[in-house]
Amino acid sequence: MSTPESNRVALVTGGSGGIGRVVAERLARDGFAVAVQYAGNRAEAEETVAAINAAGGRALAVGGDVADEDAMGTAFDTVRSAFGGIDVVVNTAGIMILAPVETLDLADLDRMHRTNIRGTFVVNQQAARTVRPGGAVVNFSTSVVRTQLPTYGAYVASKAAVEAMTLVLARELRGRDITVNAVAPGPTATPLFLQGKDEETVDKFAKATPLERLGRPEDIAETVAFLAGPARWINGQVLYANGGLA
Repeated sequence: MSTPESNRVALVTGGSGGIGRVVAERLARDGFAVAVQYAGNRAEAEETVAAINAAGGRALAVGGDVADEDAMGTAFDTVRSAFGGIDVVVNTAGIMILAPVETLDLADLDRMHRTNIRGTFVVNQQAARTVRPGGAVVNFSTSVVRTQLPTYGAYVASKAAVEAMTLVLARELRGRDITVNAVAPGPTATPLFLQGKDEETVDKFAKATPLERLGRPEDIAETVAFLAGPARWINGQVLYANGGLA
């Protein structure tokens, strides 16, 4: 049996900024108590919490490296102790380092894969152990898995692993009434995306979609809210939230 909406609890990793912050605020508007996970920027996480609480919601900040199983175990325990359980886990935490396969520093490959692959695995493992019936797990991939842009090879490799993990976990949770899906954003106006890109490059990305604009974090948050709430018949899928990008 699903938990009543007013008693539902969401944990959002990477919730201190970018898409994660907007997702946390969007879920709070739907009545979720929200835990905002952060790795290094406690001040921004506390700002997100303060904004949610000021708007009449309930929120708290939890720290820890998503790739550290002990830290995440503690984070999940903290959320359950504070709010009584966990219904939705949204894993937005990730890093992106771009370089051609030929020249990418392997230390950067390891960093990215530790956060994007191991981090997703650790968070999903905790979610599989704790999310209540009627709940949802939402991972984050990227539309570049499908567009194969140069310099994105290592990043896309990490996100392709996230997609595979998502589809398997959905089937492993058979009979639990828990959905597991991934959202694959297209070019979205966040600091992660805009970093290092000149105006011409950004404009080129914007014109690549039929809607002729970059996505907004709010666009992605609406997709997450759909999967976290009413979309109970969508399971084991990757949703491309990209404005029609091929």
